[in-house]
Parts: sequence; structure tokens; C-alpha cells
Amino acid sequence: MNTTQHSVPALHSASLDRRQFLRTAGQGASVLTAASVFAPAVLSAPAPARVLGVGCIGVGTRGGDLLNSVVHVPDVKVVAVSDVYQPHRQKGIELSRNPDAKSYVDYRELLADPRVDAVVIGTPDHWHCQMVLDAVQAGKDIYCEKGFSKTLEEAKRMRDALKQSKVVFQLGHQARQATCALQAKELIAKGILGPITLVRTGRFKSTHPERPNWRWYGYYDRWDRPDPEQVRKDVDWDRWLGPAPKIPWNERHFWHWRCYYAYGTGYAGDLLSHEMDFVQYLLGHGIPDTCVSSGRIALLRDDREVPDTWGATYEFEKLGRTVTFEGSMNATDRQPVTLCGRDATLRFDAIAHDVSTFEVVPAGHNQHAALPEGYQRGQTPPQPNHIVDWVNCIRSRGTPKCSTDEAFIETATFLMSLKAQQERRMVRWDPVREDIV
Repeated sequence: MNTTQHSVPALHSASLDRRQFLRTAGQGASVLTAASVFAPAVLSAPAPARVLGVGCIGVGTRGGDLLNSVVHVPDVKVVAVSDVYQPHRQKGIELSRNPDAKSYVDYRELLADPRVDAVVIGTPDHWHCQMVLDAVQAGKDIYCEKGFSKTLEEAKRMRDALKQSKVVFQLGHQARQATCALQAKELIAKGILGPITLVRTGRFKSTHPERPNWRWYGYYDRWDRPDPEQVRKDVDWDRWLGPAPKIPWNERHFWHWRCYYAYGTGYAGDLLSHEMDFVQYLLGHGIPDTCVSSGRIALLRDDREVPDTWGATYEFEKLGRTVTFEGSMNATDRQPVTLCGRDATLRFDAIAHDVSTFEVVPAGHNQHAALPEGYQRGQTPPQPNHIVDWVNCIRSRGTPKCSTDEAFIETATFLMSLKAQQERRMVRWDPVREDIV
């Protein structure tokens, strides 16, 4: 797309929790003048932005919600959708709010569409690597839903291709959009917690026994099973499998791919990655030195391969810091993101992508106020939501909050947990070889 305009309007939207973000992101977005930031002083007003043409690849559960977010961003138009399942293609066209939007079965035809400037990839994880590489080759800016990849080798290929290109890349970790997260990040940088030695995170969710986690149909709260024979007819199964092992049509794999290692990385890449990426955003400590992890199928014995219960402990040896994750699909407990420092503890009100506020609790020996003098919670300017941040960076050719480098850190971190659990041993990150050993 043309990026030679004299000025580029920036978009803003208040922070939303993740489910809210997916359903309504961008509805409150507004164009800011931003002339003092981007435009020469002689201009009295910013020039109008060129409409950004977006193609959405994969418009099922996550992809459909992301499409619904994109259509609310000013000066952005969904011009194409691609999915191997006919009802999803139809849904994508209906959500696009564009009567001229085209639908494609093969995503490569969408990448060849000259109206497409940027793509949103919302497919199962096993497709991320090839689609990102193909989008880079096509010169399209990319928003890709997490996890970045299934393997470390894929992550390296993706990272290298992205960094050698001029593509603007954003990974889908929406917790980075939270205003309170930026406030917490500022306070941590001021050192009010003292040395941070322990960080606790977790993900818990219990559902009715007849509605086990990750067994919904097409959306998080849909449990009515569509007609299996009609679904089989409507899916291009070979294209859906793509780089995954070739197997006969399997309805459960199609709907419930998160339960099988051929298509994703289970608890590690789906849930732990959200929490660990948020901690990385706050602390910027990079890839952990070591990880031990455990996981098992405690209750959900329904042919799934991935555990329903997960625990991981990461060590940052030079920092003297431990980060823990606990998760269960069979429990109603909660573990808000909590950073424990020598002088104070900073505790958020929720899991990473739902945070809206936090409290600072001084240690007994700390006589200082919970917040620095003059600091008022909520005074940090609202942050653009994750999609808007990406669009802003496309227009400015800037770096989004969850960039290529951050995506690689995310992947190495959650894959350390997966390898440790599967091999039942402590694993270590080798920064020279860039490998988990």
C-alpha cells in the first residue's frame, strides 16, 4: 500500500477484555488529528488516509471475531475472505459489511487479490507458518492469531522471513492493549516493587460434564452439533489438513482441533502463552533459562490428546526470578496475574486478557504509600486495541506491541513448557544455538 502520505491519522480505542474485544473492538475507535506527531507544521489538518484493504484467512471461531473487529476500524475495509468450510465463507461475507467482498476457498488466491493490502490469519495453528511465509512473499502486512507456530523451527523460519521483509506483523495477544497494563509497566519501571522474585499466573475453567472444554461447535458457547454429513460435504478436508498428517475425514478433529497435537500445542500454546506473553510485556525479561512442567488428562477422557490440567515453573537465573503457571479445565479457581516484589506486590484483577485494574500492596517493612505520590490510577491515556495498534503501525510503518521479536519469545517460552511436559524433565534454553535442550 502507499505509505508516502504527508500525515497518517492514528486510531484509538479504550481497552477491552478479550471477549469484548473480539465482539466489539473498534466500535468506539475514532480518528485523531495527530498532526503534531506525523504532519509537517505547515499543515492545518491531516490528509485523509487511504482505505486499507484487508483479507481475512480463516473465519471460524477466532477468525470470525477478528473479522468483526476489523470492520469497525475507520478507513479499513474487508475486501476478501478465505475459508475451506462453506458456511464460514458465507459468514465472512455477511460480517464483511462489503457487498463487493470476494470469498476464496484457497487462501493463496486471496493473497493474489490486488485489493488486499493486509491479512488477518485466524486459522488453526498448524497453518500459521505456511500462511505467514506466503503472506510475506506476497508483500502483505500480517495480523496472526497466537500461538505463532507449532515448532521452534517454524518460528525461526517465520521470524527470519518477517525480519528480512518490510511487512508489519502483529501476533494476537490482546492483553497488551490494556491501559492498566501500561500503568503497571510504568510503575514497575520506577522500581516500586523492588526486585521481583516471583510471578504467579493461571487459567481455570470448569464446565458442565456434558459440555467439556474445547468441545464446542463453531463458537465458545455453542454446543448443538451440526449435521455431521452436511459438514463433511461443506469442508474441503484435504485443504483443511494442509501440512498436518493425512487422515480420513474426522469430524472431531475439524471442530475440536485444539484437543489434538497435529494442529496445535494444547494448554501450552493456547492458554499458558497468553499469560506468559503478558508477563513478558510487563517485565521484558525475554526467554526463560529453564522450565519444568507437568500435565495430565485428569477428567476429560474423551479421546483428546492434550492434557486438561497443566502446571509450569520457569526460572530466570540471573534475575533470581520464578514465574509459575497453573491451569485446570476442571476447576473454578482463579489466579490473577500477580507480581511479587521484595518491597510490594502488584496484583491484577484477572487473567491476562481480562485485566482492567490492579492493586499495589506494600510489604510490612515498606513504609511508602501503595502508589507513588501524585500518581493516579486510570490517568494513563487509553491504549488502542490490538487490531487498531496494528493498523496504526501499518500506516506509520511502525512496530506493533506484539511484534515479530515478541512472537519468537512467546513461542520459545510455551514450547519449553510443552517439551518439558512431554519429556518429563527440566529443559533449558540455549541462547547461542537458539534451541531448547
